[in-house]
Amino acid sequence: MTVFPAERTVIVTGAVSERGIGRATADYLAERGWNIGVIDLDDAASKDLARELAEKHGVKAHGAGANIGDEASVRAAIDEIEAELPQLVALANVAGVSSPVPYLELDSAEWDRVVNINMNGVHYATRRAAESMARNRVGRIVNISSVSAQRGGGTFSKTPYSVAKAGVIGLTRATARELGEYDITVNAISPGPIDTDIMGGTLSEERKDELVKDLVVNRVGTTRDIAAAISFLIGEDAGYISGQTLNVDGGLYMH
Repeated sequence: MTVFPAERTVIVTGAVSERGIGRATADYLAERGWNIGVIDLDDAASKDLARELAEKHGVKAHGAGANIGDEASVRAAIDEIEAELPQLVALANVAGVSSPVPYLELDSAEWDRVVNINMNGVHYATRRAAESMARNRVGRIVNISSVSAQRGGGTFSKTPYSVAKAGVIGLTRATARELGEYDITVNAISPGPIDTDIMGGTLSEERKDELVKDLVVNRVGTTRDIAAAISFLIGEDAGYISGQTLNVDGGLYMH
């Protein structure tokens, strides 16, 4: 069994948005003693959040701005975080964008934007983080996919989003297979309807009631539901789980 160092760092991408999964995850993990690396588009906002997490939870934290769809930018941000924080043990690839454009109105610019951020960005962050994890022979990577990947949409976002999120599942499996020999696990989480702005703004009670009709539980998911699942999969005791997609979706998709 792989033993974690006493002081360990997790990097969370897409962590700044106040109602997002990334912010909830960073807060949840800091509360549980993880040192936090924050990556988001806005460098100042990333550093502000890191300061806030450090003060609130008494952990070390550092923020770095990066365009997740640009490999050089992502590598530089992770370099900066690694220079400031204890050993990098985990990565939560949360950054993503929605895309409600109907297929017959879709242009190549929108396709490229969504695939680049939602899939290529996961690869760029994973590729850089895996270098350090392989050197240290310990690592946990969790990627955020979507029930949209498994059902071909049917959510707020449409085709390019579904395609990118399906790609994330393939990337998860392939990297789990290749990185396992370095004691690195790679898993994906596939959220169902979660009350975040990526669903097209704050969900009304009416919209929530409508979404719940498709679920086997009596509520729409929260960002904390996803944060808790990420916390489990990056934990020291989850070392025998790799290449998996964990559906945190209220029973929306059973396969």
